[in-house]
Amino acid sequence: MNLELSADDLAFQQEVRDFLCENLPERLIEATRLTTTVFVDREITLEWQAILARRGWAVPSWPVEWGGTGWTPTQRYVFDLECYRAGAPRLVPLGLGMLAPVLLAFGTEEQKRHYLPKILSGEHYWCQGYSEPGSGSDLASLQLRAERRGDHYILNGSKLWTTHGHFADHIFCLVRTDNSGKPQQGISFLLVPLDLPGIEIHPIITMGMSHEVNQVFFQDVAVPVANLVGEEGKGWSCAKYLLEFERGGGSTAALRQHDLGLLKTLLADMRRDDPELDADAHFRKRIARIEIDITALEMSELRVLATIAAGGNPGAESSVLKIATVDIEQRIHELGIDLLGHRALVFTNDIATTAATDTGLPALAAGFLGRYLNGRAASIFGGSHEVQRNIIAKSVLGL
Repeated sequence: MNLELSADDLAFQQEVRDFLCENLPERLIEATRLTTTVFVDREITLEWQAILARRGWAVPSWPVEWGGTGWTPTQRYVFDLECYRAGAPRLVPLGLGMLAPVLLAFGTEEQKRHYLPKILSGEHYWCQGYSEPGSGSDLASLQLRAERRGDHYILNGSKLWTTHGHFADHIFCLVRTDNSGKPQQGISFLLVPLDLPGIEIHPIITMGMSHEVNQVFFQDVAVPVANLVGEEGKGWSCAKYLLEFERGGGSTAALRQHDLGLLKTLLADMRRDDPELDADAHFRKRIARIEIDITALEMSELRVLATIAAGGNPGAESSVLKIATVDIEQRIHELGIDLLGHRALVFTNDIATTAATDTGLPALAAGFLGRYLNGRAASIFGGSHEVQRNIIAKSVLGL
């Protein structure tokens, strides 16, 4: 595997760096740094999405005819890498990076023409309706009922842990259209506007004191049959395809390296005030161990990049990457809390308040506890670690 960039890729890398230097507002960098949840808020992501869209860089992985860049997989990797290094917001992928690939693979031409431009422009802001009470890791047990009545499905049930549901105007849902066969065979993939009568969205406040997730209730909600993606009862194929993109195939090693860099800066700042801090190099040894693991993660991502470059999908290796990146992320959070000690208890998840609060600590300390608490869920959402290990055992190891 050749890890050296070609001359063309190096020139592209410099082009991206120049663009970020000239077009990435400092307020978006600061808002991203202070964000303690998985995704930045809607107004932050849409502002950055609009800047990228004007340059034609918002959806590099999409086909050119739908607004994509035509970049090679290496160029897409370099672009993500430089955005992470610059501290740019991560675009919320629910519509751009999760629903869009499903529409491109399984949607009708009419659905593509209607939805893709609105996803790209930000006119439509999507959330994901997969998990339910009692149906998370065992997703095939979902029970949100969609009964066909003429030209509509009538939905009854609920979805749980719906990220950004309070910001969204649409939700893509896995629904139960048949109970007669195997659980996976009765699931369908449906697109639902959230302004339909009978839908209620209730907030869930996490232990990190943030409102990022919700429960969405459906009571006799009528959804046009035209909003079905793929065939009725074949939604499980759409679901598995989407999860490959949710779990892996990106450049998260660069993001983890950026997070670790902030932690190293925090340690250096604190040692200036207290030269005896970490006299035995305990924290620096733990940082070095994480750096080694980030390098290993990067090598794994590059192997997946080579697969994608050859025309493949992330496949089961996306499960390997999800476990590795979440483990590293949580260890960074834990290290930050250990370093700050009781001082980490001074925090808030309100970005404006956090930026203005004088805690007596370096500015980088803000939000560590919120990220630590919210990050505990990362080993559950998108498929728990236990489920990912089963996928690896079956699909990679052949057990």
